[in-house]
Amino acid sequence: MQEELLLLIGDKIKTKRTQKNITLEQLATKAGVSKGLISQIENNRTVPSLPVLFNIIHSLEEDLRTFFEDMHDSFTNNHILIIRKGQEKLFTKEPVKGFSYRRILTRSISSQAADVVLLELKKGANRKQLIRTDAYECKYILKGDIEYQVENENFTLSEGDTLFFDGRARHRLKNIGSTEALILVFYLF
Repeated sequence: MQEELLLLIGDKIKTKRTQKNITLEQLATKAGVSKGLISQIENNRTVPSLPVLFNIIHSLEEDLRTFFEDMHDSFTNNHILIIRKGQEKLFTKEPVKGFSYRRILTRSISSQAADVVLLELKKGANRKQLIRTDAYECKYILKGDIEYQVENENFTLSEGDTLFFDGRARHRLKNIGSTEALILVFYLF
């Protein structure tokens, strides 16, 4: 199983449990674990051991093979991933009024450092040279329209879109919109 799938297990368990109208306590009792552990797993605060995971899946009366069926790597070409506005997955971590979580990206990467940056591009701004970085890059478009080139592929991104790629691939960007653009950038070294 790919490491990033581990981060999706909690969501899958919670979805199956709520679809079947099973309470946390009922699932915990049937699986032989604590209600608190089920809650931690569903909120991605812990990853269950394989025996616990199998007990939970069995307690949900799910087939082990089909449980993981739709949990697959959605990379289009092994190093670039685009999430369009509206493709984020709405989820609930805990019942807190006024909190709305939208999962943009779940990727497991062996990282030693991270850098989070707001990048503002004036109208018409562009990078002439293709560059490389020693980081995975995640770009969330907060405002504007951007054209991003990664190697020989060009992507047009608008407000709400996300681009994820290995920065070791040659890349450059330009503001193709009629106003300034604002990008939230995560560098994962």
